[in-house]
Amino acid sequence: MFDQSSINLDVLKKRAYNLRWATVPEGVIPLTAADPDFPSAPEIAEAIIRFTKDRYLSYGPPAGVPEFKESVARFFNQKRNVPAAPELLFPVDSAAFGIHLICKAFLNSGDEALIFDPVDFLFRYSIENVGAIAVPFCIPPGDAAVDFERMEQLISKKTKMICLCNPLNPTGKVFTKDELTRIGELAIKYDLIILSDEIWSDIVFEPHVFTSIASISEEIRQQTVTVTGYSKSYGLAGLRIGTVMASNSTHYSILFEASLHTSTIHGANVLSQVAVVAALDQCGYWLDGFVAHLQKMRDLVVNELNSINGFNCIAPEGCYVAFANITGTGKTSQEMQELIFSQANVSVVPGLKQWFGQGAEGYIRLSFATSEEILTQALGRIKHEVNSL
Repeated sequence: MFDQSSINLDVLKKRAYNLRWATVPEGVIPLTAADPDFPSAPEIAEAIIRFTKDRYLSYGPPAGVPEFKESVARFFNQKRNVPAAPELLFPVDSAAFGIHLICKAFLNSGDEALIFDPVDFLFRYSIENVGAIAVPFCIPPGDAAVDFERMEQLISKKTKMICLCNPLNPTGKVFTKDELTRIGELAIKYDLIILSDEIWSDIVFEPHVFTSIASISEEIRQQTVTVTGYSKSYGLAGLRIGTVMASNSTHYSILFEASLHTSTIHGANVLSQVAVVAALDQCGYWLDGFVAHLQKMRDLVVNELNSINGFNCIAPEGCYVAFANITGTGKTSQEMQELIFSQANVSVVPGLKQWFGQGAEGYIRLSFATSEEILTQALGRIKHEVNSL
């Protein structure tokens, strides 16, 4: 399922946008947006086809199709050890919108929210979009100790939220249960909402284990609002579908009112919900194969990057992106990205503040959710050009 023969580059060059195959010049290999080059599991397409055969594409329930809500709740109960209730979760039109919605629901102008540094730009964007202030907190890559004393020092009377991204994009850090407990204890002590972004939670490499922060204790769960999506695990980015899950009826009511779902201004696509039910209920075998392939590609990309002059890459514990430190080359993130693009014909994401925060400078990010053949070719090009400097 995950070799070169399963990738249709002709289709990707027409459909894969967001810095990927459809947006780069011919001959350029994009290792940019975290989106698989592989087609999704056949059961997902079959479920959509079955649904559309009746030719009724009516409005769905504002709070989500019952089968969707039940499937997602079952997933959290069985796979994440979180006592999820269907009535306390609802679909949204992407995990990205879910992050924005949680910020909109629980932050007011002038409030503060802690975000990790580096981390995906969506956290800062969503916080600032509602008039609040994003306060960055450095999270070192790999298993380096997290400075929780410093985290607590950053909490002020204005702080209302801690934004948790686990696993952490772009470094690939998977937080341990002990680390999550410390975060949860701070949230309880200062009565903070925990925004737990778990879109990467399926993509974790052995021997690391994912823990959902809402599973640790009932007290921590009551402070937590979870957002997740299905694009990273099942290749559904174009369907724009995610889930927001509260832990109590008060938080749920605040979230659902802020979503504008009852007005039909916002809402989740019914076909996308059908796809998620098929993915969660039928495609575990596909996900297992995908993660096994990704573990091999993770090892390949880390070994190759560490053989390039001036590069250093700590193996990600989760996520299918490698975050390579390139400071040994003497070049900035932007300069290295431009050199790799123009000379090696490979597109990567530079570690710019606008994408990941101040702590990303001196890094580049590469997605490895592709075939061994494509990845080997791209890394060989990069290695040749950089080692020739």
